[in-house]
Amino acid sequence: MTKDRSVLKAVLIGVGALLYGASPIDLIPELLAGPLGFGDDALVLIGAGVAIYRILKGRAARQATTSAPSSATMNG
Repeated sequence: MTKDRSVLKAVLIGVGALLYGASPIDLIPELLAGPLGFGDDALVLIGAGVAIYRILKGRAARQATTSAPSSATMNG
């Protein structure tokens, strides 16, 4: 049986997105572009949120299919 590393992936994506948001290095610097500079930070955080949601949703679906009882075990 293979290990499910989806939680690790989700945590790493979240940490990476938070580090990018807190980093002084940006694609669009806030000092030069003003409020538009926060747009790339917002896009990274939103993208990370969507990726984490998809990873954990897929994990829940895999766990539901593996833990569901089959008809062969119920009948005997």
